[in-house]
Amino acid sequence: MRSTAGRTALIASALYDLIPGADHACMTVQVAECYPDSAAIKNTWSGTPQGLAEMIAGAVWGDAVEELSPRAQAEEAKRRRDFVGEILTLQESDTQLTCAAWYPARHGDLVHVHYEAAGEMVAFGETYHVYDAGHGLMGMALLTHNLPATVDDDVADGMTGAFASEDSDDPLYTPWFEAGPQRLTIVRDGRPVHIGGAR
Repeated sequence: MRSTAGRTALIASALYDLIPGADHACMTVQVAECYPDSAAIKNTWSGTPQGLAEMIAGAVWGDAVEELSPRAQAEEAKRRRDFVGEILTLQESDTQLTCAAWYPARHGDLVHVHYEAAGEMVAFGETYHVYDAGHGLMGMALLTHNLPATVDDDVADGMTGAFASEDSDDPLYTPWFEAGPQRLTIVRDGRPVHIGGAR
């Protein structure tokens, strides 16, 4: 039996081969739900070929892939003294963000960040609203979170709102690299344009 990484790599390779000669870092996959009697698209999912390969491997073989944020991957490469790997990780993540069909962020976008359970802390999420901060800059404000009411207010305040920003040329950059694209869901005009955790 092939290793988890080997199976996922084979699936990803088949997806990359759909467009011969394409820049892998700029490739995205989109799945759309369409009805035969209507030209309108009801729902869509988009992601990277690698992300789709991981989902397929997980569904078919139950493979679990440890999902690290780009920053954590770069730090892991740095610990291994893999300078090239560290730079490539950051470059590839930047390219995945900036080449996405929905990039850049727009006024009115909703950004949801999912956090896995860790230790005694339960899994939770928080949702941000992207707004026009003027002068060509964007802001991102925390709208809500679903930390349980049993969590102390001071603790909740320290754990939420980390990605809020008042004026940024790219409000998605920090959550993309710090939390990771796999933990982000981005909604535009009522439709999800990026579902990172769809497994």
